Amino acid sequence: IQKLCDRVASSTLLDDRRDAVRALKSLSKKYRLEVGIQAMEHLIHVLQTDRSDSEIIGYALDTLYNVISNDLEEEEQEENSAKQVDDLGSQFTEIFIKQQENVTLLLTLVEEFDFHVRWPGVKLLTSLLKQQGPQVQQIILVSPMGVSRLMDLLADSREVIRNDGVLLLQQLTKSNAAIQKIVAFENAFERLLDIITEEGNSDGGIVVEDCLLLLQNLLKNNNSNQNFFKEGSYIQRMKPWFEVGDDNCGWSAQKVTNLHLMLQLVRVLVSPTNPPGATSSCQKAMFHCGLLQQLCTILMATGVPADILTETINTVSEVIRGCQTNQDYFASVNAPSNPPRPAIVVLLMSMVNERQPFVLRCAVLYCFQCFLYKNQKGQGEIVSTLLPSTIDATGNSVSAGQLLCGGLFSTDSLSNWCAAVALAHALQENATLKEQLLRVQLATSIGNPPVSLLQQCTNILSQGSKVQTRVGLLMLLCTWLSNCSIAVTHFLHNPANVPFLTGQIAENLGEEEQLVQGLCALLLGISIYYNDNSLENYRKEKLKQLIEKRIGRENFIEKLGFISKHELYSRAAQKPQPSFSSPDHMMFDHEFTKLVKELEGVISKAIYKSSEEDKKEEEVKKTLEQHDNIVTHYKKVIREQDQELEELKQRINTLTSQNEQLQATVTQQVSQIQQHKDQYNLLKVQLGKDTQHHNSHGDTCQMNGIQTEEVSKLKEELEEWKNKHELLQGQLKEKDSVIEKLNSSQLEMRTTEQSSQTSKLGGLEHSNELQKELEMLRSQIQLQSVEISKLQMENQQLQVMNTTADPMLGDSGATAATSSELEGRLEQEIKELKSQVKALSEEKESLKQHLDSSSSTVAILQDEKSKLQREVAESKKEQDDLLVLLADQDQKISALKIKLKDLGVPVEDEDDTESGDQGDEDEDGDEEEQD
Repeated sequence: IQKLCDRVASSTLLDDRRDAVRALKSLSKKYRLEVGIQAMEHLIHVLQTDRSDSEIIGYALDTLYNVISNDLEEEEQEENSAKQVDDLGSQFTEIFIKQQENVTLLLTLVEEFDFHVRWPGVKLLTSLLKQQGPQVQQIILVSPMGVSRLMDLLADSREVIRNDGVLLLQQLTKSNAAIQKIVAFENAFERLLDIITEEGNSDGGIVVEDCLLLLQNLLKNNNSNQNFFKEGSYIQRMKPWFEVGDDNCGWSAQKVTNLHLMLQLVRVLVSPTNPPGATSSCQKAMFHCGLLQQLCTILMATGVPADILTETINTVSEVIRGCQTNQDYFASVNAPSNPPRPAIVVLLMSMVNERQPFVLRCAVLYCFQCFLYKNQKGQGEIVSTLLPSTIDATGNSVSAGQLLCGGLFSTDSLSNWCAAVALAHALQENATLKEQLLRVQLATSIGNPPVSLLQQCTNILSQGSKVQTRVGLLMLLCTWLSNCSIAVTHFLHNPANVPFLTGQIAENLGEEEQLVQGLCALLLGISIYYNDNSLENYRKEKLKQLIEKRIGRENFIEKLGFISKHELYSRAAQKPQPSFSSPDHMMFDHEFTKLVKELEGVISKAIYKSSEEDKKEEEVKKTLEQHDNIVTHYKKVIREQDQELEELKQRINTLTSQNEQLQATVTQQVSQIQQHKDQYNLLKVQLGKDTQHHNSHGDTCQMNGIQTEEVSKLKEELEEWKNKHELLQGQLKEKDSVIEKLNSSQLEMRTTEQSSQTSKLGGLEHSNELQKELEMLRSQIQLQSVEISKLQMENQQLQVMNTTADPMLGDSGATAATSSELEGRLEQEIKELKSQVKALSEEKESLKQHLDSSSSTVAILQDEKSKLQREVAESKKEQDDLLVLLADQDQKISALKIKLKDLGVPVEDEDDTESGDQGDEDEDGDEEEQD
């Protein structure tokens, strides 16, 4: 190894160096320590100097990888020496990264397209990150474009490099939020999702698994990246991952692993530990794109492996947790059975079935809890299935409430605990349902009267069942009684309950029973704190005296403290999901731990309070309630007033618009009336009537441009024309009768032969004249009838206009009233605006004063600045003077040195020696000239 290192260091020929590095590579696997110690420095030098030859660079990178990586050694080494191997790899890594330039050099080599350089470079960098992750991450982070160079590996067409690039980015993004953000904004999500799609989604190989692990690194506990993922519409691209067929038998182990990681990735986006706003937006996006529907399909599918089913239940739980839309959808999901049953009922059947796997039962409980979390509608639906009015009498279908009651009173302690916790979640923060649940009656056995659910729970407690069952029932009772005085009264009404609790607390039992004692103390404390003193024998003061006599206050507080000190309590308080290593550890629920935190201190204070303090506290509570009632009343009044104001504003707007419309129509009507008036005047002129007097008189009593006297005058004229018409008709009839007589006489004259020709001629002339007169009269009558019809039409038009004018006047009066109201409101608003203007002017004055003071300080500062500038100028002048003096001194010193040289004194300064040499040459030149 030493000879090979010497050849690498000293050989001038590239072939010799390459052969030496190849030999070192072959030795590096077996003699890792020796090669690492002796050759590392030479190999790094090769990377720096022989960049032009890709082959030697590849050998050098492979050799360094063999030295630094533990992968090969771990296969060969035994377990006892694994720690030593780890130390060796980390030590060599530390030596390599001590010089940050080495990592930077490696980043530039990774950019090379040559396969023999790029691939070993990627593997070496991955190994460095495995050994000394945080240090190498920091070096890459500060190097220019460090992360961006590595992102290019995902776009490499060679799958080996691309896949190893994914592994490299996995190590690079571990626990480093800054690098995670850079990688995400370098379009990592798009590229990784493309790779997953190309590889066949869940049916893909280990490459899909690696991509999913990298996605988890980028998204877990990184709110910025989660938001970027959601806004980039990448959630929609996750839906095809969960498409499963009808036949789900025979899934490969890789497919199960991939689906497991995919479900975990969904959970990362909707985790309860994320900010509520981010979780809510992701939940909504998952519903709208159909991802939740797809997950529910897997949930109800047959043949799905148990671990995938469990993880799917957990995923659905967190997708619906606290999101009303998703919870409503989940409530509507039915299992594909005959008849179809709700998914919730099917899941609860699994939860209370002791033959189901423990992990699956925990997942179902979590799903039920998430369904009820902040879902009062869902809580009401569950509790309603227990109430007498809604229970199905036929017994054909089993309800959620019946399943919970069955689990609560079964022989399996785990079912008891799960059912009790599930029922407690149905009552969480819902006082109405706590009161309704008191109505539930249970038929315990044939012939016996029904017992209330509350009574049955206390009966099972007193029978001394398993610890797990008792803990579950006590948690249910504590949740039920907290913040519900009526439930406390019902509980205390049973005379056996309080003696049982005091007896349990007072005994000195083993460690297992201490937890039960603590919960009994909590239940008794709740019965005191939420007691409304409606039962004379169990008033607050009497219960406190009972504790003092039988237990002792200090002992009671100590037993109460057993709960929060328990190890299982602290585990349950960490996260909402119930995760227990074994069924025996299933003791506490996450939501119950919150209740204990809230009540522990309050109950401790309540126990030590005297009756007077209780009275004062009750008085304070009453006054606070009164204040709250007053505040809520005023809030309600203000809300109503705001609504009224809004309505009034809207009415004002509508009235103003109506007013404008009416004014427009009034002006239009006035103009039309004026036009009709002008036409009427023209007609009067044509008829030759003198209406001057009537017009002057009509001006005083004008009503919207129409004269009443003119209308009456027209009526009179109309009557006159009618009379004339009748007279003319009478005359016409008389003439007709005369003509008929003449005709008859003419006929008689024709028959008689005695009539003379002259008389015939005279009669004819007379009849012709009469006919002419008749035709003239008929033409006059026709003209007069045309004029009469014209006047009648005009009269009708004027009457219609007169009738329409009257309501117009009424409307104008109403608009005047509304306008007066508007003026009053406007005056009030103007007053308010004036007060605001006054306040603003006062603020303006204060700001002016502040501005004056600041301007004075600015002036002072400017004076100081000018003084400082003068001082700086003076110091500059002094410096210039000093420089001049120094220059003079330098000239003097040089002159003195020349004199000393002339006198033969040696001077050691370089400038002096040079000048001395020049002097010697001058002397030699003078001697030659003398010769």
